[in-house]
Amino acid sequence: MTFPAITPPARATYRHGDLRRALLDAGIGLARTGGPDAVVLREATRRAGVAPNAAYRHFASREALLHAVRAAALSAVAAAMEAELAAVPAGLKPADMARASVRAVGTGYLRFAQAEPGLFRTAFARSDVLIQATPEAPTAGPGGLNPFELLGAALDRLVEAGVMPAERRPGAEFLAWSAVHGLAMLVVDGPLGPVIGPQLPQIGQRLLDMVEKGL
Repeated sequence: MTFPAITPPARATYRHGDLRRALLDAGIGLARTGGPDAVVLREATRRAGVAPNAAYRHFASREALLHAVRAAALSAVAAAMEAELAAVPAGLKPADMARASVRAVGTGYLRFAQAEPGLFRTAFARSDVLIQATPEAPTAGPGGLNPFELLGAALDRLVEAGVMPAERRPGAEFLAWSAVHGLAMLVVDGPLGPVIGPQLPQIGQRLLDMVEKGL
């Protein structure tokens, strides 16, 4: 499964007036193949076909470019989760719809991690500053919510449908996110990759069963 929403267009050099986009596309390409450590401003300028000094009007530092690339990667994660939500059948009973929504956001998250490990690492790279969305670097998917907000909305549906007691809702997103993200990272960067990598869809569904019952 691929996520073309942020696939950089092929180009040898940038088009006049579009250098920022060209540099961001180059940074996304670097992250896709090498994760956050591969996002280097000098290499991005080389791929864009310009001198390094030309980048500073748009990205004053490597950290500024990485921030924008991380935002794009988070937006792509959200888009993958939204795609799974859109595939949930219409007409389900409220309780079934709520459960299916939680499962969809978790499934989209895990599928993105397996299909785009470099971008997944970049989206959730350790940083001393919590990434903030800006008009030029949105972290949300097409529906306007970022990954964490999509999870929160799905958990709210569990409460509204009477599946989760309201008193258990506070903090539930941290527990669910930790469980699903932990599995993703153990497969992408940890010892479980060779063991269950090909079986991640099946193992992921069992984990989501556990999360739902635990909530």
